Amino acid sequence: LAGQYPQRRKPLLWRVPHQQPVGADDNTVYIGRQTQENANANEVRRTIVEVINHESYDDSTNDNDIALLKMASTVTFTNYIRPVCLAAPGSTFHAGTDSWVTGWGRIVSLPSPQNLMEVEVPVVGNRKCKCDYAGVFLINDNMICAGLEAGGKDSWRLWGPMVNKQNSRWIQSGVVSFGRGCARPNNPGVYARVSRYQSWINSKITENQPGFITFTSSGTDSDLSASCSLVTIMQYVLVIIAQEDTVKNTAPECVLTFV
Repeated sequence: LAGQYPQRRKPLLWRVPHQQPVGADDNTVYIGRQTQENANANEVRRTIVEVINHESYDDSTNDNDIALLKMASTVTFTNYIRPVCLAAPGSTFHAGTDSWVTGWGRIVSLPSPQNLMEVEVPVVGNRKCKCDYAGVFLINDNMICAGLEAGGKDSWRLWGPMVNKQNSRWIQSGVVSFGRGCARPNNPGVYARVSRYQSWINSKITENQPGFITFTSSGTDSDLSASCSLVTIMQYVLVIIAQEDTVKNTAPECVLTFV
């Protein structure tokens, strides 16, 4: 994020899967990496010296699913390594707002790509997202959802950032958190909402704090008129009774379609 904290359009605020401590084999970050097949001339490597998990992370709901990684030394910005702004409190992301998520997830049924990939998905308002996951997951204001109603694109298990563009600036709005399966219709990806964590981030990074910018959507948010139908609620009640793939982290490996 700033100084000794990782920053760039790809992993900026990293989620530590299941909030596990980083082990001896997982104590390195690579910044500026574009491929995992060959050497990356513009890549830098840093050792992680501290993992800062959110103290109020809830494993049962994935609330406050966010963490910071502190590196042993600073990183110099280049044409290939740039900081990203973080969404400030009060940011508004209306339903349909274009968002981009980067990572190394699988493409369709193929193995994970060796090149960094990007998927574009629209924001799904929290009211609609609550309807989509009624009886399955609890969606709260610390979360932001994104995905296509028809499915087909997703970012599940990428553990990467979601960013949005405002004029010429990229602003990070989310961190991949969880979902039900992958790329299913009416099952958007759920992300930790970065704009809810400025105070927490600044309390952990006391020097060279990151820049926060308010992202503002124009027009009226269509999510304000979203409501759950009885059919939707009953559908998920039946899913719970059938115990069909509703427990997080038990879904098959993500199948993605990138653009």
